[in-house]
Amino acid sequence: MSQAVYVTRDNPSNAKTVDVASGALPEGGVRLKIESFAVTANNVTYAVAGDRFGYWNFFPAADDDGIVPMWGHAVVEESNHEEFAVGERVYGYIPMGTHLNVMPGKVTPHGFVDMAEHRQPMSPIYNQYSRLSADPEHDPAKESERMIFGPLFKTGFLIENFMRREGWFGAEAVILTSASSKTAMGLASVTKDRSPDTRRIGLTSAGNVAFVQKTGLYHEVVAYDDVGSLAQNPSVTVDFAGNAGLLAELHNHFGDNLKYSCLVGATHIEARGGALGGPAKMAGPEPILFFAPDHAVALFKDLGHEEAAKQVAASWHKFLGDVDGTVQVDIREGIDAAREAFVTMIGGSVDPAQGIVIQP
Repeated sequence: MSQAVYVTRDNPSNAKTVDVASGALPEGGVRLKIESFAVTANNVTYAVAGDRFGYWNFFPAADDDGIVPMWGHAVVEESNHEEFAVGERVYGYIPMGTHLNVMPGKVTPHGFVDMAEHRQPMSPIYNQYSRLSADPEHDPAKESERMIFGPLFKTGFLIENFMRREGWFGAEAVILTSASSKTAMGLASVTKDRSPDTRRIGLTSAGNVAFVQKTGLYHEVVAYDDVGSLAQNPSVTVDFAGNAGLLAELHNHFGDNLKYSCLVGATHIEARGGALGGPAKMAGPEPILFFAPDHAVALFKDLGHEEAAKQVAASWHKFLGDVDGTVQVDIREGIDAAREAFVTMIGGSVDPAQGIVIQP
């Protein structure tokens, strides 16, 4: 018997812990016992955009409920696959629960793909798992940081890669909303490293200004109430907040000086109506949704797996140096702790200086 957190799909703040029958393991299958995962704003986005992007389909629940995907570590508890022994550890996309059955395919020393039939229509990026014994990104001393920052950092890496390929659309500055969020910090770090001539401006709540300034990732940090003070230079916006009113204010402030408007995630759940579209009438370009999995597939296709992985790894290690000491890891025990952390986060109570890791 395993456990999972079920949330109501159209009201993710309604969550409950349920017992789930594990079932017989099929030939070629592997049962993973989940060791740890992080609860971040990324998981809020998975829930908010679950129907639109199929996030609920990875780990099916029952009726009107869904299981929110997480990123974390797991260990082989039972194996009917000749290449996997009990005790092997892996990292990848897992449910908010205690166990996951996978059907490994395309197996290499470095990883495998879950070939479970119901997962094949979704982006292949989410179906790939790393085998930690031969994973160049794995650092036993940085497992918490990988769960907290890793997927969010990679989204930031992909945004910078996209913007740089497009010559930053002729902009001199990038405006990042929700600048205290881990994805924004990832983008700021990669931009600092790979596009140093692009000015980085972070927007955040008044209460988070000091934290964001302390990271040293931004040339300038501005509170949301002071958007009108932003210099009228050619700029692009990357909106992690999903606040329709803020997005409209930025568009109307910059007008023709806004060269591109990029939408990513929804960290401000109370205003998520603007996360995936924004207001119908506002100045400047139409906001465009950034879907990281598609850009990840394109990156690996353009550069090849080895070169792409090399570039990501190089930026990842620099990012770890940039954020060292900025976030306190908070390890919590039990699946109920995961439910409580997620409900708190989806309610908007997030301390940017805290990284929550669950050991179910």
